[in-house]
Amino acid sequence: MRKIVFLITAIVCLAGVSNAQEVKYQLSSHILDISSGKPAPNVTVTLSKKNGAADDWTVIEEKVTDDNGRIGNFLKLGKGDNKGIYKLVFYTNPYFKSLGHNSFYPFITVVFELTDNEHYHVPITISPYGYSTYRGS
Repeated sequence: MRKIVFLITAIVCLAGVSNAQEVKYQLSSHILDISSGKPAPNVTVTLSKKNGAADDWTVIEEKVTDDNGRIGNFLKLGKGDNKGIYKLVFYTNPYFKSLGHNSFYPFITVVFELTDNEHYHVPITISPYGYSTYRGS
C-alpha cells in the first residue's frame, strides 16, 4: 500500500512540474565597469515607455542589478504586446560614490525601440568618465 501511495504522489508531483510554465521576459540588461573589469552590482535601473509623440514617459519598472551586474526580468512576455519606444535609466553616480570615485555622468539614459516579440538585451559598459552600449543577445 505504501508503494502505491508513494507512486501516486510521485506521479502527481511530476505532472505539476511538467505543467508549470517558465516565466519568460523580453528585456534584460547588464552593466560592466570597465575601470575595474568587474560587473556593477546594486545599480538602480528604471525602465520607462514612451507615450505617443510627445516627450511623455511612463515608468514601467525599477530594479537593481544583482551581484553579476545583471537584470534579467524586464517586460514579462505573454501579457500583451511590448512593442514601442523605451528607455533604461542607469543611476551610476551612487555606484561610483560607493567606490570612492567621482563620476561625470550622474545617470545614463539609453533609448531604444522594440519592434517585435524577440528577446532584447541592452548592456552597458561604464567608467567614471565614459560609457558605451549596444544591442546584445
